[in-house]
Order: sequence, then C-alpha cells, then structure tokens
Amino acid sequence: MASAPIAPARPPAPPTSPNPSHAPSPPARPQRLAGRVYAYVKQAVLERHYEGGTLLTEGDLAEAVGVSRTPVREALLRLEVEGLIRLYPKKGALVLPVSAQEIADVVETRLLVEEHAARKAVPAPAELISRLEELLDQQRAQAAASDLAALVASDRCFHATIVRSAGNQILERLYDQLRDRQLRMGVAVMHAHPDRVAKSIAEHAEILAALRAGDADAAAAAVHQHVSWVRHLARGEDR
Repeated sequence: MASAPIAPARPPAPPTSPNPSHAPSPPARPQRLAGRVYAYVKQAVLERHYEGGTLLTEGDLAEAVGVSRTPVREALLRLEVEGLIRLYPKKGALVLPVSAQEIADVVETRLLVEEHAARKAVPAPAELISRLEELLDQQRAQAAASDLAALVASDRCFHATIVRSAGNQILERLYDQLRDRQLRMGVAVMHAHPDRVAKSIAEHAEILAALRAGDADAAAAAVHQHVSWVRHLARGEDR
C-alpha cells in the first residue's frame, strides 16, 4: 500500500509566557529565558527544521525567541552537552548531523533493551494491550494526516510502553536516555524513506499481535526485525 506524502516539518512557534491580565509582567528569570531558548532550538533540531549542518547564530536565535543573547548562550551550552550541536567561538552553533555510527550504537542498545522487555511483557496484561492498541490507532491517524513529527513521537511511545512493562527501572532510565536520539533519527529516516511509514505501522501491529497471543519468542523476533531496519538503511541497504 502506498504511503501518504509526508509534509515538511514546520518551524516551531517561538515560546511565549501567557499573561492573563493586562498588568505588566514581572521580568522573567534568566533560567526561564534560557529554558525557552533551549526548548525552541531542541524542538527545531529534533523535527528537522534545523537540519544537520545548519549554522545557528546567537543573534538570529535571540531575535526568533525574543530574548537577549545571554540566555541563548546558556541554552546552546546545554544543547552541546547533549550532543545536538557543536559551538564555534565567534561563529555560532553547528547542528550536528546524525552519523551512521550513532545510528548503529542506538540500534544496538535498543535491541538489547527492547527484545528483553518484549519477552518479559509476556503474558501481557490487558492494560498494556489496550495502551498499545491506542498508540497504534494514533499512528494510523497521524500517517493519514502526514504528521511525521507526531507519528515518530507515537512510535517512540509505543516502544517505551513495552520497556516500562518489564518493570526494570534501571533499563527504563537507560532507554529514556535514548529518547532524543530516537526522535531525531526517526524523523530523518522517515523523511528519507517515506515508504517506511506504512511498513513501520504494520510491524508494530505484528509486535502487538505476538504480545496479545502470549508468544514471547515471536514478540522478541518482531521487535528485532522492526528495530534492525534503521541500521540496514544507515548502511545503504533496504529491506
């Protein structure tokens, strides 16, 4: 079945601080301003409004968000620590592209965690099955609307729900550390391979069917097949 065309990501709206009254607002704290810039830039990077290789300047970001350059610097330092950008003095911040090595490392970690979680999810409780069904319905609606960013977020939530069901809080925290990388890779790969949208949803349905049937081996195998395709595409392969 042909997948619907994917609309390009829209730039995020600059964050605002609503003031229900007409009285002047008190000055925002520096940390709050830096947080606004951080959220704005991070969303733009994860949703590919700022693609890998884009050079961001403090002045442009300050104007876009409506703040001074000081909170912009603080936000960019935080994003550099998270590995999303690289700062160059007197030039700006370079949005780092997703590398093949990064994809391989994330996929390897995901397989270790998610295959284990899929096995532990069996027998799957009714609330887990219900939640996965709800997320799968969301993905179908988002694909039909060509809302790629929302689709990738729902995709990630589908897998995180299975991981949480394993009941291992250490593994859950480890998996949560992959969140931003998963979202960014998912959007990038789906843009490059829009035919994968329908395939990804179909593979989620296979994972859900295996969990519903109580087949731990089939659930783990379906997870392995689904997660591994990202690594194949990073190597220039298709399947």
